[in-house]
This record gives sequence, structure tokens and C-alpha cells, in this order.
Amino acid sequence: MAIPAAGTGEDMSELAHRLQSGHFTITAELVPPVSSDAQEVVKRAAPLKGLVTAVNVTDGAGARAHLSSLAAARILIENGVEPILQMTCRDRNRLALQSDLLGALAFGIRNLLVVTGDDPKAGDQPDAKPVFDLDSTGLLALAHRLSHERRLASGALVSGPTALFLGAAALPFDPPAEWFPKDLVAKADAGARFLQTQFCMDLGIVRRWTRRLDELGLTEQLKVLIGIAPLASARSARWMRQRLYGTIIPDALIERLDQAADPRREGITICAELLGELSAIPGVAGAHIMAPANPDAIPEAVAAAG
Repeated sequence: MAIPAAGTGEDMSELAHRLQSGHFTITAELVPPVSSDAQEVVKRAAPLKGLVTAVNVTDGAGARAHLSSLAAARILIENGVEPILQMTCRDRNRLALQSDLLGALAFGIRNLLVVTGDDPKAGDQPDAKPVFDLDSTGLLALAHRLSHERRLASGALVSGPTALFLGAAALPFDPPAEWFPKDLVAKADAGARFLQTQFCMDLGIVRRWTRRLDELGLTEQLKVLIGIAPLASARSARWMRQRLYGTIIPDALIERLDQAADPRREGITICAELLGELSAIPGVAGAHIMAPANPDAIPEAVAAAG
């Protein structure tokens, strides 16, 4: 099922424009602070301005409370940084989700990444009650209807701008023969136009995974941005592999960090190398750089990659 592009002309985000034009695109991630001070968001985002196309604003990552993603995304817009609003299904029912979508559109937010959300039991308030009224595919379909039909789930007509560029999350892996990605096909049919993946720093796996997506015609519908990181140390890389579900970091990269005189600098070098190599892989539209414990390294890695 072909899904039309979200918006044209002034309605189209820079992220949508670059991906649909075939430019290799770099995005980064920002975790909002545990603070009500807008300047803390500005400070975190400033080094990324002009280096990446758009910045993801996480929504209660790790099942922990932070400044709301909606507020942080608005702060980014006010400071000349294009946001990608993350929205989880964990915390709100469909009424609240639709209200937040309207709020995002009123704020000028055009990029939306839909995720399921971490289980509250994994966070620092494990007694919090999860909602999960919709799953990620259901929320994508709801947002797509709003964007292209200008209607809420009830059928109510929406006035004002509604164009959204919709994205979903994915977990690359080494696909077996004849693997068929039912979940990604469902997300594409529901309206997703781009994918941002979990950390996958094994380029052999990236090539085989995206080759299969390409064979199925999915890389035309879903622009794939591969998740990578400027690794701070071998210890950090091992922790990520053990604790962050779906993370793929080859032993060879960890050994490089182990042997490096300056592991942090080596991690930045590795990230810059990966950016260059990813840009040459068919079916890869860009990279998504995440470094929640090492955010200052993101602009250094992008700059090093040229």
C-alpha cells in the first residue's frame, strides 16, 4: 500500500525533504532534562544546530519522568532546531494522544516518531500504571488519518495544519532466508515513512538486513536511519549490549576501544567512520546518533565525519 508524502511546500519538514530527495541524512537524540528550565534544553541542543537535520526528543525514555517531549520540542523550534517528537503508547489513552498530536501541530511540529514505550517496571517508579490503549501501529494509523484525512478517530473534522511526517522504530538483525518483516510492513501500511533503528554497529548485518528490505520494496516506503553511537569506552559498549535490548556492537569495535590510549576519542573516530560507510550502503537513507551518557560526543563525531 503506497502512503502519500506528508505535506508539500511549506508543510514539509526539512527531514521529510532531505529523505525524500535522497540525501544521506543524520539525526541525533536529545533526552529532556529533569528540569523545568527551558535553557537546559537549549544548552543540550545548541551543539547540534546546523550539524544534524533534526533532533529526536525522547518521551519518558527508560520509563523515567523528564520534561515533556512536547514542551522540549517546542523549545527546539523556538531556537532554530527541527525536532522529531517521540510519542509513546505507554502513558496516554487515545483521547490524550490525539490532544497531544493537535498540540504538536499547533506548535509547528511536523516530525513524529511513534514508539511503544518502555515498561514502567524498568524505570524508577515501577508502581506506575501503563496504559497501552493503542499499540505503535494503531497510533501510526490514527496519526496518518489525522494528517491526510484531517479527521480524529471519532470522525470529527480538524481545522488548521495537519501534515505530519511519521516514523517508527526498528531492530535490525541478521535475517534468515525468506524472512518477511510483517511488523514493518504493517507500520508502512499504517503511515510510517521513515525508520530509526536501535544501535546496529555491525555493517555486515546492516547490509544484509537492508538488502532484504530493499528486495521487498520497503526501502522506498520506509527511509531507514541506522542507530549508531560514539562509544565512550569498552565497558560502556559491553553494558549497552547487555542492557539495551536489540543493541548490536561487534567484538572488533570493543577490542579497538579496549586497546585505545584514549577510548573516548576512539569512539568518536569509530562513529565518524561508520557514518562514512553507512552513506555508501544501498537502502540506508541516513544515521541516527544516540549517546544518552555521552551527548557532547555527538557533534564531535558528525564534525569528524565531514
